[in-house]
Formats: sequence, structure tokens, C-alpha cells
Amino acid sequence: MSVPGMRRRAAVGLAALAATAFTAVAVNPNQAEAGPKPVDVKLLAINDFHGNLEPPTGSSGSIDGKLAGGAEYLATQLNMLRGTTEEERERTITVAAGDLIGASPLLSAAFHDEPTIEEMNLAGLEFTSVGNHEFDEGAAELLRMQNGGCHPVDGCADGTPFEGAKFQYLSANAFKTATGKPLLPPYGIKKVDGVKIGFIGMTLEGTPQIVSQQGVAGLSFADEADTANKYARILRAQGVQAIVVLLHEGGVQNGGGINDCTGFSGPIVDIANRMDPSIDVIVSGHTHAAYNCNINGKLVTSASSFGRLVTDIDLKVDRRSGDIVSASANNVVVTRDVPKDPASTELITRYKTALGPVSDKVVGETTGAITKTQENLYQTGVDVNGKPTYQTGESPLGNLIADAQLAATDNEQNAVAAFMNPGGVRADLDAGPVTYAEAFTVQPFANNLVTLDLTGAQLYCLLEQQFTTTKVLYASSTVHYVVDVNGTTAPAGTPCSGTRVVRGSLTINGAPVTDTATYRVTVNNFLSGGGDGFSVLTGGTNAVTGLIDLDAFTAYLTEKSPVSAPALDRIQTTAEVPAA
Repeated sequence: MSVPGMRRRAAVGLAALAATAFTAVAVNPNQAEAGPKPVDVKLLAINDFHGNLEPPTGSSGSIDGKLAGGAEYLATQLNMLRGTTEEERERTITVAAGDLIGASPLLSAAFHDEPTIEEMNLAGLEFTSVGNHEFDEGAAELLRMQNGGCHPVDGCADGTPFEGAKFQYLSANAFKTATGKPLLPPYGIKKVDGVKIGFIGMTLEGTPQIVSQQGVAGLSFADEADTANKYARILRAQGVQAIVVLLHEGGVQNGGGINDCTGFSGPIVDIANRMDPSIDVIVSGHTHAAYNCNINGKLVTSASSFGRLVTDIDLKVDRRSGDIVSASANNVVVTRDVPKDPASTELITRYKTALGPVSDKVVGETTGAITKTQENLYQTGVDVNGKPTYQTGESPLGNLIADAQLAATDNEQNAVAAFMNPGGVRADLDAGPVTYAEAFTVQPFANNLVTLDLTGAQLYCLLEQQFTTTKVLYASSTVHYVVDVNGTTAPAGTPCSGTRVVRGSLTINGAPVTDTATYRVTVNNFLSGGGDGFSVLTGGTNAVTGLIDLDAFTAYLTEKSPVSAPALDRIQTTAEVPAA
């Protein structure tokens, strides 16, 4: 941790650069024992709640083999972890690492996520970083979440004033382009028993690539490590030596449990390695993964998503230096076998009453479960641990949504193909009747469909960009093509130069696509603005904006019911194509 000698070390050994399974980060025991007894500080951390006030369902509603999640149980679990004595509770700080709102179920999203902000107030949250989804409705709406006030269009839909967040949003690396100043405070400080704990809050630098351009208009985003190091210096100048980063960026394990760090990889590894040694703890998120790691002497944690886990972090802070001398963490499952928090129950009941019968309206039926699970398309190589890496391909639910978007635009806009981004498919559909609320949970972003002209050359470029961005689009049933397992992936600077898609294999309605012909193609407005790195779509012409994507989806479910999972036959690989 941050002790004399470590803060100024000139180099880091290779072993220290690797992410390792975490038990505790500690200093020299002799130093820890010298002088006054350290101050015990507890951090309780969550991330990626995404407005899941009610217990999430399906695969999203369990973790570590247990049913988990739901605001009523989360509030109770947080209260239990704070302890029973006044001293324990005063030494506990509750924090989060972004995406508390956005991509939310209907109960929260129908009220512009005001219910989730109110629930986080009830749960005792004190600091959170912004995440990419905090920008879904733009900077002005995020400031309204912080400061309160009725929605400028819909008003206070539940009939009560919206007071805003009692906790503080932090946005150290998200700033107004015109002024260069952070949109929200970059850091916060909490004093516990005479020692100061500093919190720096950030989202991922790549937020503009995964949020609609309207959402990030007028904003710029800076490098995570550089920003953290800048504000760590500022905090130290104010006498704050115990520094925690709340960062909406993360990594993933390869097969480990909720408190492991097995085969760990992802952007957070490089970011943590580049952060100053004075930064002791990184509470991370974004990947919806659970882990508990030691990266370059830093405690790095994540509590998965949807309120299913709480990360219980214990710090010991030196009274004289104000520095953290040890840190340990444990991810705790938010089980549903504890009492419900009464205040949370009242909030949920109030908003369900305001929502009325809309959420329970049946909009269609499925013959069986239709999942968003992606099938492996082909092996692309091996990772740093020698394990195979794969480019993911089609999804039953993703294909179904693409078909629905084509059906909504084929007659009025003469669309012949549709493509859906994988990040926009948020939940599975269970077998049987589908309610409006369930359909909304699958597609909660309220994106508009956009139909535009693309040349055949642009379509080939679009498909090549999938492999540069590592995001394979879900195509409508009219589209078929072949991927060369031995082809090359285009570098980011020349996104159309790859050779993954076999030339001549792309067909629409069975007819080969030619470079010079023009095709009407439907995507959502996130993609049409270049979202997820699909920059070629910004060059489309004759764009016409149409239905909200959810309306197209529910209309398709109603018309085609009972609906079955589409076949995963739109993408082939050269390994599957028989020799001529």
C-alpha cells in the first residue's frame, strides 16, 4: 500500500503487474503495529444497479448459486453490514461505481429513473461515479438527477416532487468541452474518526463510443489513469493520503468465483497499473462481473450487477500519516432470505400504483424461452494465459429483434435488411405470455429506428468493422454471409481493410450484394450515429427516423405470436461451408 518507499518506487516487478487472486493488501506488519491503533473504516460498494428495484428475473436474478437482488433486500443487506453500534455505522461509507440508472426495467425507466435515485437515497449511498448509462438522456438530465426538479417534458409523473440525489455524483474525467471543467465534482472527501478518505469518481474514457451522440453532446472524456493521478495529487496536497477511485470500467475473470481473480483481463488491468501508488483501492464496474483482485498492489473489486452483490471492504488507516495500511474485501450475496426493507417496499408500491396496468399488458407469446445468449462464431486466437479467444456471433433474441425492426420498416421505408447492436439486448424472454414490462426490459433504451441508404461497399465495410470493434451485429433473416476463419482483422485506423467477410458471400434476400448498388437498411439511432465504433453508418444517406425500437418489437410480438426462437443460420464460417 502507500508507505514510504512504495510511493516512490522506480520500477514494478513483472509479478506485481499481474492481476492476482486477492485476500488482502497489507504493509510491513512492524509498521502497522507501531504507534496508535489504526482507524477501521468500512466501505460498502455496489455497481451497475441499472434501476433493478424489483428482484431481477431469469439468469439475471441469481449469482453464486443463490437467488439474489431486489432493492428491498439490498437496503436490508447494506444496513446489516454497517453493523449494530453507532461507532460501526459512523465508520462505514457506502459508495458505487456508476450505471445506477439507465437500461432500467420499466418501473424505474417510466419515471426517468427518479425511483432509483430515491431508492439510493434510502439505501444510504454517499458517493458514486458516473457511468456511461448516466449519460443516456444527456448532461442536463444527469444534472437533474443530482439536483432534483420535475422532468422538463413529463413533469413529476408520480405526482410528488423529485428532490434529486442526496448522494454525490462524481465525474472527474467527464467535463464540459467549452470550459474544460468537470460536469460534476471530480472528488469527494469523508472524514472518519479524524482521518480523511478521498474518493475520485470516473466513467470509462470510451463513453462517447457506447452512448448516443445526443447523450454526450458538449462533453469530453479523459484518460482514466491520467485523471486519477491528477486528482490524487490534488487530494494529497489537501492532506488526504487514503485515496479510493470509483471507476466505471472493469475486467472479467475466466471461470473464478465471486471473490476470485482467475485469469483476469480487461481494461482495468492497464488502468490500475498506470495509476499512482498513492491510490489504494479501485471500486470498478461496467463489465457486470464479480471479482476481488490485487493489481499492482491495489485492491480492485466489482460487485457484478443489478444489486445482487455488495462488496464489503475493510480498511485500516494510520492515524498519524492518514494512509491506508491494509485493505481487504469480500463480495457478499444479497440473498432474498432477509427481511424486506419497509421504506423500499413503500417506494416500490407507490411507483407500481402510479404506473398502473400498462406493465402487465400482454403483448405476445413465445413458444419457449428466447435468450440473448451469443453463440461462439470462431476462434480468433489466444489470450495472455494461452486460453482460446472467440468472436461471438448470433443470438436468438438478437435475431428476433432484427427481424422485428425490418418488419417495421420494409413497407413504409422499403428496407431490405436490419442490424441490431448486441449491447441493446438486455434480458431474455421466458416461455409463455410476454408482458409489456418484460419486452421493455429487453429493449429499455427508447432508441428510434433509422432507415438509410448504404452502398454494397459500405455494407461490406460495416461487417468488417464488427471484427475491429469485436461486436457482431445481429442481422435480419434477409441477410446471409460467410466469415473466413483465417482472414485478417482490420486495424482501427483502416476499418474497411479486413478480410474476415468472404467477398461475394453477402446476400440480401438471396441476391448477391454488389459494391455499387444501394440498399435501404434499418438500424437504431445509436448505431446510425456511429455507436459501438460502427463509423461507416454515419456515411449513410437519405436517413428517415421512424418508430421507437420497443414499439416495433412489441408490434412484431403481437402480430407473429406465438413466436419461436429464430434459427442461428445468418452467419456461416469457412469451416462450415463445404468445399466446391
